Amino acid sequence: MGTNLASIVTAGAARDAAAPAVRLGGRTLTYGELDEGSARVAALLRARGLEQGDRVGVMLPNVLEFPLVYYGVLRAGGIVVPMNVLLKRREIAFYLEDSGAKLLLAWHGFLAEAQDGATDAGAELIAVEPEAFAATLAAVAPATAMAEVDDEDTAVILYTSGTTGKPKGAELSHRNLDQNSDIASRTTCTVGPGDVVLGALPLFHSFGQTVAMNASLRQGATLTLVPKFDPGEALATMERDGVTHFYGVPTMFGALLHHPGREGFDTTALRVCLTGGASMPIEILHGFEAAFGAELMEGYGLSETSPVASSGMPGQLRKPGSIGVPLERVEMRIVDESGEEVPTGEVGEIVIRGHNIMKGYWQRPEATAEAIRGGWFHSGDLGRVDEDGFFFVVDRKKDMIIRGGYNVYPREVEELLYEHPAIREAAVVGIPDPEWGEEVGAAVVLEPGVDAPAPEEISAWVRERIAAYKYPRVVWFLEELPKGPTGKIVKREIELPTEVR
Repeated sequence: MGTNLASIVTAGAARDAAAPAVRLGGRTLTYGELDEGSARVAALLRARGLEQGDRVGVMLPNVLEFPLVYYGVLRAGGIVVPMNVLLKRREIAFYLEDSGAKLLLAWHGFLAEAQDGATDAGAELIAVEPEAFAATLAAVAPATAMAEVDDEDTAVILYTSGTTGKPKGAELSHRNLDQNSDIASRTTCTVGPGDVVLGALPLFHSFGQTVAMNASLRQGATLTLVPKFDPGEALATMERDGVTHFYGVPTMFGALLHHPGREGFDTTALRVCLTGGASMPIEILHGFEAAFGAELMEGYGLSETSPVASSGMPGQLRKPGSIGVPLERVEMRIVDESGEEVPTGEVGEIVIRGHNIMKGYWQRPEATAEAIRGGWFHSGDLGRVDEDGFFFVVDRKKDMIIRGGYNVYPREVEELLYEHPAIREAAVVGIPDPEWGEEVGAAVVLEPGVDAPAPEEISAWVRERIAAYKYPRVVWFLEELPKGPTGKIVKREIELPTEVR
């Protein structure tokens, strides 16, 4: 038998049950309370018919109930299917139907879309509202016996799109997540008892899950949550709780650095920071380190790699603009189209193998075989490695847009745009943006003879049907889209609107 990822919680309670594990404002869960609460969640789920290997949708923001539910599902032998709380009905239904989840635990503030999506998928909805949920859990005896699992049993299915439009579920095993959080906690994070980690990254995302939650809790640190990132609130939390570690995306670090009231907050406890999700502008990296007196490491990974593949390491040689060196027990190479390693300094695709590589895409053997070849996961990112073994991301092979740390996959947005009755063709592209890194833009060709809608009307139409971070803020009309010899739209040749050139 293997190690259930939820043993992070039982080990923490055995080490020091009274130590603070997770905090949100004035509320705190100790390790003992997290252990008992997650055991009660496991009992509740088993009472609702959950069996070993069943999938459970978890649609919660950064609240105390997230770790209770996450570890509770795992303790019961279930598989967690984390879902962005901003998803809309059709997206929620897809996640549930594709994974076969029969249960969805959703935050009370997002119930309308969650209920509709669950109904469409034939899943049971359990609303999570703090007082009512606490009363429900109090009525069940904790399931102290933890489900036995094999190391290769799936613990979490993280949905990630690609250029195919429909999201694919990356199956991450208990071993993937247990080892990735263990190694990250000891190396790039260097976190331990008494440390306080600012949990501003969404816990439904792989970065927040592994690096902020699993890594911190396994080492006895305290995770202090920020439900929705706001630089002022983050700075106030840093001062109030004595935050020592902060992990975020580049836009978060830029917002903290440029906050007008920054110098009024005491952030002197801050020691270690880690960024990922997009390339970090070097001026922000240097400015942040100078202003906050903390080391800021750049890391790299994907949902399919649990997610940490490489990182800068505290106290060691770092190169600004580099994603660092491979994590312990991870190998990375730069290869050409035929899979052959290219010479040092030359550009090719980043491929990865190690403890962190997913089992595969849920029920998609063809996509799995395309992504994992000869034991190496093909990232779709273009990079290079220097003579010291430091890796650099040069460009994305895929069309993915990263808006404020969230991944937006153009094909998914394009498919929705094609449903609009006035649109004949559409192409979604990333537009450089000083605040978000990239903004979502849509070049649109209208059907002949239709009354042209305003660009704002198209944006609003899409927003009603898709998560808010995905809809195009910039929409412009073209007579035609540039195409190559096969008729494929050539996005790099699309003429941008004058205001963003």
